[in-house]
Amino acid sequence: MTMEETRRDARRGPRGDARRDARRQPRQDARRSAQVVRPDEEQPLGNISGRVRAGVADWLKSPALDFYGLIVVGTLLVAVGVVMVLSSSSVTNISRGGSGFAGLVRQSTFAGVGLVLLVAAAALPPSFYRRAAWPLLGFGILLQCLVFVPGLGVAADGNRNWIRIAGQTLQPSEFLKLALAVWLGALLAVKRPLLHRPGHLLFPLVPGVVIALGMVMAGHDLGTMLIMAMLVAGAVWVAGTPRRWFLIAGIGGLLGIAGLTITSANRMARIGNWFHGICEGDSCYQADQGLMGLAEGGWWGVGLGESRQKWGRLPAAEDDYIFAIIGEELGLIGTLGVVMLFAVFALLMLRMITRLDDHFMQISVAGICAWLLGQAFVNMMVVTGLLPVIGVPLPFISSGGSALLASMTALGVLLSFARREPGASEAIGARLSAVRSSISVLPAPRGSGSAPAGPAKRSRRAKRSKRSARAGRAGTAASPRTSSSRSRRSGRGSAPSSRRS
Repeated sequence: MTMEETRRDARRGPRGDARRDARRQPRQDARRSAQVVRPDEEQPLGNISGRVRAGVADWLKSPALDFYGLIVVGTLLVAVGVVMVLSSSSVTNISRGGSGFAGLVRQSTFAGVGLVLLVAAAALPPSFYRRAAWPLLGFGILLQCLVFVPGLGVAADGNRNWIRIAGQTLQPSEFLKLALAVWLGALLAVKRPLLHRPGHLLFPLVPGVVIALGMVMAGHDLGTMLIMAMLVAGAVWVAGTPRRWFLIAGIGGLLGIAGLTITSANRMARIGNWFHGICEGDSCYQADQGLMGLAEGGWWGVGLGESRQKWGRLPAAEDDYIFAIIGEELGLIGTLGVVMLFAVFALLMLRMITRLDDHFMQISVAGICAWLLGQAFVNMMVVTGLLPVIGVPLPFISSGGSALLASMTALGVLLSFARREPGASEAIGARLSAVRSSISVLPAPRGSGSAPAGPAKRSRRAKRSKRSARAGRAGTAASPRTSSSRSRRSGRGSAPSSRRS
């Protein structure tokens, strides 16, 4: 600021100070604005971690968490299964003269049918399953009896546990598992206050369980029978059976499994190979190739579709040993991802058991949880060498129509139960209404009760808007002269008053 400007501001008095402050203000604002985003400030964007923790806490408290969580986890597991079945079966299908995408088409078809069953099962109320528990068990046992019908039953690898209908094979024991879980829930919910009495505990629980498991064991399928025994144990434990009876039943079951194992030379050979690690011939070939696939995968895998074991080296690569292909192509990260999906699935079902206020649904969820999770971890332990070879598929992922259809139907039953958690139905309905309102197309605002304007009325409105625009422009052009004349008039009127003052 020059000396002349300083003298001029001094002559003008307080107004000069105000102008001088106004000229200095931008420099101070610029200096302060540069200090707002200093890198040494603490939390320049606010307490982000606190907001994230609060959001996650609110999300975990949501009554609809189990419903949406089951949908997300189930979708991811089925998607992983479709992709890995394509990868693990393409080479063998081409070598047989078929299409490399035959496994993808087949698994996707079963997934589509399973989706229909899932939606239908989720739409049914829990009261339907409670009423239909006995018919469902009877239908499951009847299907299992069909495996012994000549010309209809199919035997493979020493097991007779399939039926062939219209060129398609079906494994009835997979659907018998779901029927058994629902039947146990309905039965034990009624018997729950009387489970401390041996008579009520033994009948009709023991005969029904023995018939269901015995029909499966009659087909020499020890692996499936073990999974069903785990299902029964999970349901009976959650029902509140006294520990002494639970322990006695567990000891009796272990003795029975030991007797069935000793009487079979094939099973004894598998257990001997697992204990000693010394195999005769190629009896350890499948287990060794599975471990080799996991070892070749390393941390990050050899790449999706780049497996070497699927080139005929690993038997049942797309079935019971698909976890080894996941480890080879996606590495340790891929296998841990699958384990984490099943762990989240377990947490959701355990949360359902604690939140549901109906004993039937609690016991049924416990049975389904023991079935799916027990089968998943038995399969993974077999592939990793922690258990002797047992032929059970990986739920949602392994190739096979019966296992996928039964697993997706069980997921639909879980969704039906999850909708009945306290507050879940209201939360789901509110979320759906919010989604519908967000995607709806709103019409242009009009007067209430007015009909849509016709062509003639729209043209008249356009003409009026043009005239208003021209008038506005004319008024804008005349406004400087009008304002200046007003200012001159106001100046002439105000001068005498200033002289008088």
